[in-house]
Amino acid sequence: MWLLYQFPLCPFSRKLRILLAEKGVGYEPRRESPWLRRDEFLQMNPAGQTPVMVNSERPAALPMIDSMAICEYFEETVDKASMLGGTSADRAEIRRLVTWFDTFFYRDITAPLLKERMEKRLVLRESPDAGRLREAMKAAVAHLDYTDYLLDNRKWIAGSTISLADLAAAAQISIADYLGGIDWKSHETTKRWYVGMKSRPSFRPLLAERMEVVSPHADYEKLDL
Repeated sequence: MWLLYQFPLCPFSRKLRILLAEKGVGYEPRRESPWLRRDEFLQMNPAGQTPVMVNSERPAALPMIDSMAICEYFEETVDKASMLGGTSADRAEIRRLVTWFDTFFYRDITAPLLKERMEKRLVLRESPDAGRLREAMKAAVAHLDYTDYLLDNRKWIAGSTISLADLAAAAQISIADYLGGIDWKSHETTKRWYVGMKSRPSFRPLLAERMEVVSPHADYEKLDL
């Protein structure tokens, strides 16, 4: 049995969880709050970041760390629902866009929203910085302009078929959406794609999850944004 250490608003865990659901890989979620810096968790991952996967049937095996590394592992070991398919050039484009969302979207939007609307309330007991929230929401407009451009020229984020790039994008956007950081006005193309992603059986369970003391935006679960 796979054990997945994660918390509800971890976008990297969400990307992995959507992949596992698409591939039909079973796992047991284990709640981990990285900010607590538990010794047992740090022994598994000294970086103190989620997700981490452990095979409970092979206790001597190394834990799997880093969402992209774990996703690549399951791409190599589970044939169903390939999310890194196509030609070498296709796979390079998928990886490029996964990096874009995991690095730049996360840095500009998801991370500051999590800091201001989750960490400050849950951990630091501080009020959010309105200026930083405005900066994150302004950055979201620019990033969604880019996804609009991609989806105006492709059926999916990276090409003609759904891929890990769509999972990475949807995971990051869903956290920003939960935290009220997305204004869907003037982003109809991305909105249609996102509603489609939210409707997938692999994605729907994530929408029902809640983070303690942090309620989702009113339209978070709606499919008619």
